[in-house]
Amino acid sequence: MKVYLDNAATTPLDKEVLDAMLPVMTEHYGNPSSIHAWGRQTRAAIEQARKTVARLINCSPSEVFFTSGGTEADNMAIRCSIQEFGIKHAITSPIEHHAVLHTLESMAERGEVKLSLVKLTPNGHIDLKHIEELLKTNERSFVSLMHANNEIGNLLPIKEVGDICKKYDAIFHSDTVQTVGHYHVNVKDLNVHFINCAAHKFHGPKGIGFIYINSDIHVAPLIWGGAQERNMRGGTENVYGIIGLAKALEIAERDLTAHQNHIQGLKTYMIQQLEKHIPGVVFNGDAKGNSLYTVLNVCLPPTENAEMLVFNLDINGIAASAGSACSSGSNVGSHVLRSIGTDMSRPSVRFSFSKYNTKEEIDYTVTKLKELFPVAVKA
Repeated sequence: MKVYLDNAATTPLDKEVLDAMLPVMTEHYGNPSSIHAWGRQTRAAIEQARKTVARLINCSPSEVFFTSGGTEADNMAIRCSIQEFGIKHAITSPIEHHAVLHTLESMAERGEVKLSLVKLTPNGHIDLKHIEELLKTNERSFVSLMHANNEIGNLLPIKEVGDICKKYDAIFHSDTVQTVGHYHVNVKDLNVHFINCAAHKFHGPKGIGFIYINSDIHVAPLIWGGAQERNMRGGTENVYGIIGLAKALEIAERDLTAHQNHIQGLKTYMIQQLEKHIPGVVFNGDAKGNSLYTVLNVCLPPTENAEMLVFNLDINGIAASAGSACSSGSNVGSHVLRSIGTDMSRPSVRFSFSKYNTKEEIDYTVTKLKELFPVAVKA
């Protein structure tokens, strides 16, 4: 059996999405900046996709800008707003995605901004009182905190954080890559200036995303070189990616409740089966509480072959992850797990689920873990 449980890294492309993309790839190929009929046709398709995205997150189409994905959008929100508003203090957490953490650390090293890391609670949630303390005791700040952690799944109370930021006139960016397409996002209910998205996290194509920029603020582009995206991102648009993103988000919203129920059921079932069959197993983060229904980070008992566990799963046809896909080639271990105090001598594996997974796949995975584990565990 082949079991794909690495959906937080990327999801399979939905057939409906591919069907929407194919005509744009094969027939409607005009450059959207061209004024002839071929160009006007693709321009119209882009703007229709923008309207679809705007409708689904409840904003104006003029507040949606297509990007190459979540990382570019993170960089745009951070670099452009700090520069535009002359901000000298930034707040983030030690468990952010590297697209945020490395960007802010780089700016801090260059003296462009003073960086403060907010404290975490014992189970890995953001300490809201510390956010307010940092905002109260510093000049106007830029705050970047992800809506859901991509490794442990902890959810941020994004509305509450937005309200705190508004109280202190802070610029608030939330990386919503793991939540757009998995939860209803209504930006009108949130005091947030930037959110972002990557289509491949909800069965869309890779290499395409968007950034929402609240119309109350204006920033300069991150990428110059053309008048595309209303002068906000130079470069010919990824037309078929944009069409795929809009279609994938439309499907996700259409089927959201059914998929939430199905996937949460799989996660809960896997927790139960692991606790039943593997003594000493624990779960990193707030797995049974305020957490993504798509992510389960499992900490197994000590083993001599901890570094080989993910490879052994792969040999058995199971795709999982030892951490963020963006840092899987690193040998330093997960910065998220280190930051929340996980015992790094024990192997941790992230399993992440999608609408295509089944209970039978969970049973197979737990069975293989039971087979692998006694061989590797120290006596």
